[in-house]
Amino acid sequence: MAVARVLLAPLKALQSARGMLFPWIAVLIGCGIGAWFSVRVEPGAASYALAGVLLVTGLVLATKVELARPLAVAVAALASGWIAAGLRAHSLDAPMLGFRYYGPVEGRIVEIDRSQSDALRLTLDHVVLQEVAPERTPVRVRVSLQGDHPWLAPTPGQIVILTANLAAPDGPVEPGAFDFRRMAYFDQLGAVGYTRTPVLLLEEPSGGALPIDWLRRWLAQGMLARMEGQAGAFAAGAMTGDRSAITEETVQALRDSALAHLLAISGMNMAFLTGFVFALFRYGLALVPYVALRVNTKKIAAVVSLGVALFYLLLSGANVATERAFIMIAVMLGAVLLDRRSLTLRSVALAATILLLAKPESLLEPGFQMSFAATIGLIVGFGALDGSIYRERVPRWLMPVFTLVLSSLIGGLSTAPYAAAHFNRFTDYGLLGNLLTVPAMGAIIMPAGAVAALLAPLGLAGLPLWVMEQGARWILFVAHWIAGLDGAVTAIPAPGPLVLPLFTLGAVWLILWRGRVQAVGILPVLASIALWVTTERPLLLVSGDGRLVGLDGPEGRALSAAKGGGFAAENWLQNDGDLVGQAMAAGRQGFTGSKGERWFDLAGVKAVALSGKGAGTRLTEVCATAGLVILAEEAEAVPDHCVLVDRKTLSATGPLAVGLKGNRLTISPTKGEQRLWSPPGREYVLPDLQGKILRLAGQ
Repeated sequence: MAVARVLLAPLKALQSARGMLFPWIAVLIGCGIGAWFSVRVEPGAASYALAGVLLVTGLVLATKVELARPLAVAVAALASGWIAAGLRAHSLDAPMLGFRYYGPVEGRIVEIDRSQSDALRLTLDHVVLQEVAPERTPVRVRVSLQGDHPWLAPTPGQIVILTANLAAPDGPVEPGAFDFRRMAYFDQLGAVGYTRTPVLLLEEPSGGALPIDWLRRWLAQGMLARMEGQAGAFAAGAMTGDRSAITEETVQALRDSALAHLLAISGMNMAFLTGFVFALFRYGLALVPYVALRVNTKKIAAVVSLGVALFYLLLSGANVATERAFIMIAVMLGAVLLDRRSLTLRSVALAATILLLAKPESLLEPGFQMSFAATIGLIVGFGALDGSIYRERVPRWLMPVFTLVLSSLIGGLSTAPYAAAHFNRFTDYGLLGNLLTVPAMGAIIMPAGAVAALLAPLGLAGLPLWVMEQGARWILFVAHWIAGLDGAVTAIPAPGPLVLPLFTLGAVWLILWRGRVQAVGILPVLASIALWVTTERPLLLVSGDGRLVGLDGPEGRALSAAKGGGFAAENWLQNDGDLVGQAMAAGRQGFTGSKGERWFDLAGVKAVALSGKGAGTRLTEVCATAGLVILAEEAEAVPDHCVLVDRKTLSATGPLAVGLKGNRLTISPTKGEQRLWSPPGREYVLPDLQGKILRLAGQ
């Protein structure tokens, strides 16, 4: 009996806390999704069958055995996360280009934005590639336009033709880094590339094609025609989601000042807009006595605001943060209609559950993590002050300032770990920037945009658009000023793969659990911080084409070339927590020799990186003195007395990372997973290469 009591005690404790357990459903679904993404081999039918059995068993037990209900629901939630991730991934399975393509590309424009190099970029569907069978043709391709195209006014729905260089999206730039190929898979983006030739218009949009996309572009163009420069581009981007006119310089200033969230159509933007519409209709109708005495103006305002929020969701492109905001607002307005309390952790959990089951891949996206972190932080933070400082000790006249400062502080602290982990930076003056600009966003830009939309049919939108422009100018002025301050950005090295999951689970435990075991959540939080601080960066990084090598040194990572491989170079340096550019990193000590023959020391191993014309002809010569040779082409013959990493090797392994553990050199490939989005496997066997390098280190 004593043993039974001990075994049943946790179940009874869970049963007594069942009023607080609903948010854990979203957490456990997320754990199931995270487990699905973490495995290196694609789950088979047996795993889904087992998950299905666990799901059904959990649901049955939850309805039949009251004492086991919390544990049964937990098992069902974990299983549902695994199943949802698999169903979503297989439903989006589409061709990825398996070779490099150069030739004509025909397609319909579905998205217009800008690349990191500030080039206009078109995403096309209904793709036609010359001599490529339809079953091998990607569903979508994305092409950057090199050079000016003054004759082209791209609009969603247009059918265009161009000549482009295309290839499948690249995977991570180093082992453990963000997998761009996986993201492209879930976007059904099967090829990316560029064109230096003219883009020709074949056909204007047909009637009814992509109506929301066309409307977004039409509204953005109309706003840009009335508002000049980057202020107009910012206002149009914040209102419609069309950011194609915003330059990379502006985006970088917003990032460095912690104001990029103002441009992302997320909870704050939608809350400002729907809040203004709600107040406009509620108090506007209250001014009409006949209406105010006969109907509930609050509920009418809630219905209208919900419609506006839905329209704004569709117009903005429905990214994860916007979807989260819409669900939260729908719950809140629904609570108004039902005379219930609205903003609670249960509503956040409901939004998370819906999003995770509908789009499991969103769990890995920075937007999802930061959006929910900010929302939960604000609810918990203001909830802790409810009835004490917030309502009793702060003078009424000071409440707006107090609320602004506190919300900016809580939001910044809540999202800081995720922003630092994903973007490798901490914006030191982010609080100041938000204090100076958030009021302009909420009191000027969003209300003026709503008024402009109401007055546009009457031809009276000029004044509110001018007001919007002034608000946008102020925000950009603050962004550039703060970004230019000394120490505006502190670089943060990339964490290991366990850091964010441990930190998140610990923080969730501290927030959701009650009682003496609540303090247990501190342990994973502290463990995650310790892992982050002790994370070691690779001693050597090799790009996927072998043309760029990065060697860690006393000054930071030195790069073998000042140009070429810019995407890999930028990400390597960011992951190191290094703010310098590629050209400066290439000037650091570590490499000697000519441009095409870069010698370096790798923990006592003499190594060289060969690139450029005729690199392969120097292979025999350098192998006489080098222990490791990195060749940016495929070798015709492999010398016996040196280790060679050539293009054939890299095509099998992807970018390589070499680390030093004690006195041992270890090498890690980027490729190795067998997932739906992984490239086809190669015949080259990596362990042979790893063994040779280890022997070179004297092991």
